[in-house]
Amino acid sequence: MSISDKIELPSSGLAEDILTQFIEKAQEDINQERTSVKKDQVETLMHLVTFQLGKEEYGVEIASVQEIIRATDITPVPGAPAHVRGVINLRGKIIPVVDLRKRFSLNAATGTDSDAQRIIVVELGPKRIGMLVDSVSQVIRIPLEVVEELPEESTNIDENYIKGVGKLENRLIIILDLNKSLLLNSL
Repeated sequence: MSISDKIELPSSGLAEDILTQFIEKAQEDINQERTSVKKDQVETLMHLVTFQLGKEEYGVEIASVQEIIRATDITPVPGAPAHVRGVINLRGKIIPVVDLRKRFSLNAATGTDSDAQRIIVVELGPKRIGMLVDSVSQVIRIPLEVVEELPEESTNIDENYIKGVGKLENRLIIILDLNKSLLLNSL
């Protein structure tokens, strides 16, 4: 409480009432500080859905993820880009499905369990797009301090789909920039 704060005297004028009023005001100030500290802590965490493509682990921000479904009944579309596997009908909405292995020029899956394959449906602005992945791992929160930018030398500037790399205890998580990685009109 600063000197400029005025304490309104209670009608009784008792010291106990004045002290109670002072304590309540101090508690309100402490609660406001705690709330602002908690907001700062929340903002320093990145919430990711992680998934596998081969032996590598990738992540996308959970705020973009609409849902995760089994990879079944993908209808091929003639003339679609090579990395677009086809479309699915999801509750009456037609959603294109991007095969991330093809999009990232990775080798075709060998010996992967097709039952583990999933489609992660994401929302990019007004569009909904599905990403075909080998399997979905988990939802995690990682501190922003452990996320580093990828060195320029490691990728082609035109094809830099990576927002950063999360360094955890015994693993690296490649964090994707969905706007760049899911562009349907390229390749």
